[in-house]
Amino acid sequence: MFVSQLFIGSLLICVTVVIHAVFLDHLIGWMERSRNRARLILRRYWKVPLLVLVVLGIFTAHIVEIWVWAVFYLYIEVLPDLESALYFSTTTFTTVGYGDVFLDKDWRLVSAFQSANGFILFGWSTAFIFEIMSKLYENDSRDEN
Repeated sequence: MFVSQLFIGSLLICVTVVIHAVFLDHLIGWMERSRNRARLILRRYWKVPLLVLVVLGIFTAHIVEIWVWAVFYLYIEVLPDLESALYFSTTTFTTVGYGDVFLDKDWRLVSAFQSANGFILFGWSTAFIFEIMSKLYENDSRDEN
């Protein structure tokens, strides 16, 4: 069972990393295409709505990734219903881990993989937001000179 948990956990991490990469790629492309239009319409405050939409896009990516794990837990029938699976998946992915819902011994290693997955993807998201902000403000300082 140990080897299968390692394999399944690794596979799910790969799936969520691909999801995350695709979302971030689309977000940066959208932001690049929308920047000039937002600047024309919103003038001085154009960065705020763009950043809000980027953050919401990243949040959506995390929600999709949490659902991937929740559907997996339902598929292997270790949690009784969708609400429990989503709750467990969310608390595990965000590394909150209340401990009121947990997996049995045969599957608990997979939940550790999910925690590590969420931790890495949240870090990646933070770095992405920082990079987006740097690009937005770097371009502004060049425009002023």
